[in-house]
Amino acid sequence: MRADKKKGFLPVSREDMDRRSIRQLDFVYIIGDAYVDHPSFGPAIISRVLEAQGYTVGIISQPDYRDADSITVLGEPRLGFLVSAGNMDSMVNHYTVAKKRRHKDNYSPGGRMGKRPDRAVIVYCNLIRQKYKKTPVIAGGIEASLRRLGHYDYWSDRIRRSILLESGADLISYGMGERSVSAIARALDQGIPVKDITDIPGTVCKIGDLSLAGEDYILLPDYDTITEDKVKYAESFYTQYCNTDPFSGKRLVESYSRNCYVMQNPPSMPLNEKEMDGIYGLPYMRAWHPAYDASGGIPAFSEVKFSLVSCRGCFGGCSFCALTFHQGRIVQTRSHASLEQEARAMTEEPDFKGYIHDVGGPTADFRAPACEKQRTKGVCPTKQCLFPEPCKNLKADHTDYIALLRKLRRIPGVKKVFIRSGIRFDYVLADKDGAFLEELCRYHVSGQLKVAPEHVSDTVLSYLGKPSHKVYEQFAGQYRRMNEKLGRKQYLVPYLMSSHPGCTMKEAVKLAEYCRDLKYMPEQVQDFYPTPSTLSTCMYYTGLDPRTMKPVYVPDDPHEKEMQRALIQYRDPRNHALVKEALTLAGRTDLIGYGEKCLLRPPKGQKADLPKKKIKKKTIRNVHRKKQER
Repeated sequence: MRADKKKGFLPVSREDMDRRSIRQLDFVYIIGDAYVDHPSFGPAIISRVLEAQGYTVGIISQPDYRDADSITVLGEPRLGFLVSAGNMDSMVNHYTVAKKRRHKDNYSPGGRMGKRPDRAVIVYCNLIRQKYKKTPVIAGGIEASLRRLGHYDYWSDRIRRSILLESGADLISYGMGERSVSAIARALDQGIPVKDITDIPGTVCKIGDLSLAGEDYILLPDYDTITEDKVKYAESFYTQYCNTDPFSGKRLVESYSRNCYVMQNPPSMPLNEKEMDGIYGLPYMRAWHPAYDASGGIPAFSEVKFSLVSCRGCFGGCSFCALTFHQGRIVQTRSHASLEQEARAMTEEPDFKGYIHDVGGPTADFRAPACEKQRTKGVCPTKQCLFPEPCKNLKADHTDYIALLRKLRRIPGVKKVFIRSGIRFDYVLADKDGAFLEELCRYHVSGQLKVAPEHVSDTVLSYLGKPSHKVYEQFAGQYRRMNEKLGRKQYLVPYLMSSHPGCTMKEAVKLAEYCRDLKYMPEQVQDFYPTPSTLSTCMYYTGLDPRTMKPVYVPDDPHEKEMQRALIQYRDPRNHALVKEALTLAGRTDLIGYGEKCLLRPPKGQKADLPKKKIKKKTIRNVHRKKQER
């Protein structure tokens, strides 16, 4: 890909088009976020990739979703409309797990809420169809990607149709999208009707005849079946999960009626290092559009402005994470030279203080595929690289990452390089060299290292797709000893999750006791959020683990979820009533009292309500002791 000199921001108005002498744009991109021209924002990448191939692209950011004329300001594009809800699913962006409206949108000017609609992809596509009946519409981004087939929707608590049908779009470009959107652009530019573009990897399309699916495809249970039968939905979802690899994935077809099928082509192939470098080296302005200056800019940009994306994809395979469906499990990386070049450019920014905030991606310390086989044959469809324990073929090696970090530290003007996007502690332990842990503690931690054990119950951890608790304890011990060796006062901050499928009140109390023993009460707790296209969400809806088809306990009652969350923050006085109720339900009133191990004290002046059995055992022990003393 060629990287022309900077031409400024992409057109956002007719005046911008006139300055560039553009009479008609090739593509108009409608996005739910504010326009930030930076490679941490998906629409910026897709737009610049198309521009590098010679296409003209204009941006309509956060159009007025109550006015169809708002999507006409750049005119009708020559080839088609692109549509994305933005960097986040619009429903997750708008609502908490308790389905309460959030008060801030970090991807909007000044953090102002209300600039985009719920279910933004559907709304934007329908606006286009009101004005342009025949212009091709291609939906992409995280919202469309994770709703590409029939899926459970937490907010409406039902199975919804493919977003392709609900939106009226012609195609979905799923995953990261560079390869698929480029192929779509070429096909449209060659005059191929959009209805005939049915075989591009990384796309989802509508077909009216199964013969168009070819011979090598899997027919999923039809939409009516998965709405009526949770077992069939779990089976369908797991088939999708096992076909997320670009090397082995099959074409999937979901039937909606006799003449209406939604067909998902296999994923796009992963990008090689040269391609990754090319994409991140395109002429981004690396700033929000100046139209947002008066409103204080875009809060989300401040989090990533001085961070480096070094990799994509994740073979961690956490059950609650949608990365398997979106970026895939094959790790793709940028070269050291590309990252050094970007870091040097950062040091020239007037507000750079010498600190690179992060060097990573979904998992910071993954700098290569899990094993050599993945480079040519892909990932194992039904096996994980790290769960339940590291695969014997796993190549755990931090050598390349250490070398990269050392180069970045040596750049003039860089004072400190942090790692904030998270590391896999089980992967660190699997690397027998041990050099990375010392490098991490010596140079890349600022007082606290955030890691994600998520829970302490091995039962719950097995549903989470995380290693057993003893693995985390082993890492915590090594981390503590390393900091003692270095003379550093640095601590682990564990991310914990409440109410995940498999977590009964018994396991929730166990997690609270762990927090007590650590003398740690997290300021924030992640209550499990059933977002589209994750194994955990499938468990939440069906009550089945799709990997085994065995029943799993689901804490889906809102009040129970409140209690589980409150237990982790048991010291907060506002949670007193919830914690007492939870301990009573769990049969653990022994944790209410004045003892060292108690989680909750009774109200002032009230005696502890200890179980009779416990009092009896204590009395018997005291009698025996007194007899011996006599």
